[in-house]
Amino acid sequence: MLIDVSTLWLIMAIFFITSFVRASVGFGDALMAMPLLSLVVGIQTATPLFALVGVSISYVILARSWRHVDIRSAWRLILASFVGIPFGLYWLTNIPEEVVTTILGVGVMFFGLYNLFAPPLPLLLGERWGYAFGFFAGILGGAYNTNGPPIVVYGTLKRWDPEQFRSTLQAYFAFAGLMILAAHGLAGLWTQQIVQTYLFIMPAAISAIVLGSKASRYIPVPLFRRIIYGVLICVGFFLII
Repeated sequence: MLIDVSTLWLIMAIFFITSFVRASVGFGDALMAMPLLSLVVGIQTATPLFALVGVSISYVILARSWRHVDIRSAWRLILASFVGIPFGLYWLTNIPEEVVTTILGVGVMFFGLYNLFAPPLPLLLGERWGYAFGFFAGILGGAYNTNGPPIVVYGTLKRWDPEQFRSTLQAYFAFAGLMILAAHGLAGLWTQQIVQTYLFIMPAAISAIVLGSKASRYIPVPLFRRIIYGVLICVGFFLII
């Protein structure tokens, strides 16, 4: 589909808001952007477009915080995601868009509700669990660019401190994102329109990263996350309906 000027500005607004969220709390942009983008341009355009922007954002943030990355966990998550991505790509290219959108809506609602009302989680011992969480994340990443939830849950169970949490997430997103980009390229999802749209919206995304990084110093993170999860519940409910 051709993207008109008004739609381009709407896409830019979506990425500005979600990039701000990513820079502020370290994650959440895919869960907000993918449902909204899928409503605007369809999921087969939204998926490769967000992948390009998301990977770029990861490297921008990681450049300032790479020293805090949990290397032992990160490489296991990335390796397992590499195995899971082809399964997710099969979902994207072979399952009807209505089914994909409904699944995405259910996942978004569950993630938001879980983070608002979940009881304290047990400590996850051992590193081997990283393979399971990474594999599931790869499936979601290849299909919907929503590989964040399994990694966020894993980091919560591992009791990463805030700096380690944000930094390790960005390291994972940076390298797993490259694999997702390669898979999208092999599947023929990259088009001239996707690249042009990416170049058009990146200045807004970078501006949002700068603002979000500054805002994270002043906005209470627990309150900010609760707002995000509330919005995700509403978006997921709308997608299901």
